[in-house]
Amino acid sequence: MPHRISRVAAAIALAVGALAAGSGPASAAGGINDPACQPSAAHPEPVVMLHGLGANMNEDINFLQYDLASKGYCTFALTYGAPDGQSFVGGLEPIATSAQQIKAFILQVLTETGAAKVDLVGHSEGAFQALYVTKTQGIAGSIAKVVAIAPPAHGTTFAGLYNLAYLFGQAERTLVGQLLTTFGCPACSDLGTGGSAVATLDNGPIAQAGVSYTIIASRYDELVTPTSTAFVDEPGVTNEYVQDSCPFDPVGHIGEAYDTNVWHLVENALDPANATPINPCSVGSPG
Repeated sequence: MPHRISRVAAAIALAVGALAAGSGPASAAGGINDPACQPSAAHPEPVVMLHGLGANMNEDINFLQYDLASKGYCTFALTYGAPDGQSFVGGLEPIATSAQQIKAFILQVLTETGAAKVDLVGHSEGAFQALYVTKTQGIAGSIAKVVAIAPPAHGTTFAGLYNLAYLFGQAERTLVGQLLTTFGCPACSDLGTGGSAVATLDNGPIAQAGVSYTIIASRYDELVTPTSTAFVDEPGVTNEYVQDSCPFDPVGHIGEAYDTNVWHLVENALDPANATPINPCSVGSPG
């Protein structure tokens, strides 16, 4: 799930086209990290955007944030989980530590905008955090919708890394987790199969009463593996593959943040009363 790899060129081409199409009168009503943005009657909940592992507020989910703002949403993002206060590589700190930062940010957004609730949209680790924060931080009553793109909801083998360790036994699995923590990514260990944050999330129901959940995944995700670990089979949760709507989209894990088909599904989840089919489908990045 690392997102520091530079692979945005193809995504920018898709994003620029989508943003150009979305620019217009609606853009004036939305906002990007603007505490003065007032949610509209059409979009009454501010949208808090949560980036993936190794990313920050200015990459990974930033094009999706621009797209939502252009459609009239008040959008807000933060860099969470950055070690030593640096702001370029986020999401590395323990999941529980980052969850507290995200909770504080959500409460700040509610205060600034005067809204009663927020919607959470996250990708990868940010998608996991959208589920985790809602369950563990005592603020489910302040969250209307969770839209989680490729969350490792039940843990991930990180493209087989943990599976390789399992071939040699539990001691090697423990060693892999220790190495990830030692080299500056305790969140990596938390999110792996059997990780502590996964155990916390999966202990009892994930979905909280009064919150609407949509989980979006790709059949070709190469990092949240197996791909079915993204889904939450509980009442109140809609699980969908991108390929259910666009069968020929080869989009992979990082590409899901930039894929306009995914954006469309996110917008449908945020505004289900005005949901529309994807036509035409685009082709996302397979990486």
